[in-house]
Amino acid sequence: MSMSELELERVNENFARAAATYDHAAVLHAEVQARLLERLELTSLQPRRILDLGTGTGRALRPLAERYPQAEVIAVDRVLPMIARARRRRWRLRRFGCAAARAEALPFAAQSADLVFSNLMLHWSPAPEQAFTEIERMLRSRSLFLFTAFGPDTLRELRAAWSAVDGFTHVHSFEDMHNIGDALVHAGFVEPVMDMECITLSYTQVRDLTRDLKQTGMGNVAAGRTRALTGTRRWEAMERAYERFRVEDRLPATYEVVYGTAWTRVRLPRR
Repeated sequence: MSMSELELERVNENFARAAATYDHAAVLHAEVQARLLERLELTSLQPRRILDLGTGTGRALRPLAERYPQAEVIAVDRVLPMIARARRRRWRLRRFGCAAARAEALPFAAQSADLVFSNLMLHWSPAPEQAFTEIERMLRSRSLFLFTAFGPDTLRELRAAWSAVDGFTHVHSFEDMHNIGDALVHAGFVEPVMDMECITLSYTQVRDLTRDLKQTGMGNVAAGRTRALTGTRRWEAMERAYERFRVEDRLPATYEVVYGTAWTRVRLPRR
């Protein structure tokens, strides 16, 4: 499992620019977050410390704090403009922390949290296996890692439309849920449960889709992308290729959403 095909600097730049427009444009992210929060109803866990990993603008902080009023909720994101916006929500929460950090190098002591909640962030990690190891390290005995990520069918229509135009990478590959499950076991988690669903958004024209991608930080960050500006002819050719997916005057954009649940093992007390 590797995301070496991503240009991490470009990922950070995209999300930094998107911080101001993210909340308005991230309709899908909000819906997936709500569905992920619902899964907490299936556990009796009562965490003392929660990490919202890849918090973005911090939209999950309040619902997490309301569900677990006795817990400290910590917002973590590697993109400074995003964490700055999350920090503005501090006044609404009594027990709140904030950290600018990477998932692959978390600045927290071992066994210092009980729940890591992560919505649509892990597919942007350059080293997800390392991130899983870090998360497992800092969770206490029988603690929960709950997350979502995009799967390989995400933006399949856009990928197919561009492939009809040129040989460059315009949509990077997302990891299969079985590979994610294997990586969780390798990192030391037990009882990982993976499932997925496809959510389809629809648009009047392709430019509306690409605008949403830009405003949510999901612009093209593939290492195999062309460095030249996309010319009018190639763009129009892509639009024509995308038209074959049109249904009832709308253009679909499919997102494969992978849901993951994993627990830490029972940790024996140190002698």
